[in-house]
Amino acid sequence: MKNLNTLVTESINPRSQDLDQIDTIEIVKIINQEDKLVAQAIEKELANIAKAVDSISLALKKGGRLIYLGAGTSGRLGVLDASECPPTYGVSNQLVQGLIAGGEKAIRNSIENAEDSKEEAIKQLKEIYFSSNDILVGIAASGKTPYVVSGLEYANYLQAKTVALSCNPDSKIAKIAKISITPVVGPEVVTGSTRMKAGTAQKMVLNILSTATMIKLGKVYKNYMVDLQVKNQKLAERAKNIITSVSEVSYQTAEEYLKKTDFNVKLAIMMIETGLDLKNAKCQLANYEGHLAKAIKTIKEEKDD
Repeated sequence: MKNLNTLVTESINPRSQDLDQIDTIEIVKIINQEDKLVAQAIEKELANIAKAVDSISLALKKGGRLIYLGAGTSGRLGVLDASECPPTYGVSNQLVQGLIAGGEKAIRNSIENAEDSKEEAIKQLKEIYFSSNDILVGIAASGKTPYVVSGLEYANYLQAKTVALSCNPDSKIAKIAKISITPVVGPEVVTGSTRMKAGTAQKMVLNILSTATMIKLGKVYKNYMVDLQVKNQKLAERAKNIITSVSEVSYQTAEEYLKKTDFNVKLAIMMIETGLDLKNAKCQLANYEGHLAKAIKTIKEEKDD
């Protein structure tokens, strides 16, 4: 890659130049001090992150999908974020997807040359039938990875919404995408090791994007994950605790309503709070597009009238 040494993420960090000559405690202190800069860099990008969330949530409400695209660490972080959405928010594993240069094998094994392929990104997007209804988030610390550049250009060609997440100012992908998020975290502790601060920044931004989107889609009530999938004993206990906390009912009552609703936390809360039976509770939730707070408030107001 030409002009690599001009990138902020590839520059030398003067605060860690003697890294190999200092004590262990000093090494970890330096890493910790550098990590503190990440949140500050993200804070400067909150307006752009909010724009991205609004675009993502709108696309998903209209039946589109959120697709992450990246190579190496960036790709793995996209895959990770996508894979955690179904169990946390009860969505289909098709709604949020992560594509990585090199495919499935690259999730666990380094396939460094895969990021140079412009064709692979287009091929992978075609394989999932990416369309103008979807939204693509291209992730690249350098901001110039050919695989990501090509994917964003293809998405633009289809007139889909595009978002670029990079850690270098005025990056190539930032100029291609319709929305750009650029937390500039500065040079890494180990020169060029962008799995560190840049990777942390990307992970934090992706957390915000998916979490804020799911909140806007009605997947959260107050600050509870009421659409979680109850797949094991721990999650069953979490579900019961959510209901007891939100609706101030006994553990036994929470358990009874979970059984009535086939372990649907949101539906159980809806029934308890409104007094509706299962069928009507389902209908009303659908009427309010799954937004529990809005549904409960409206039904209670109608009863009071």
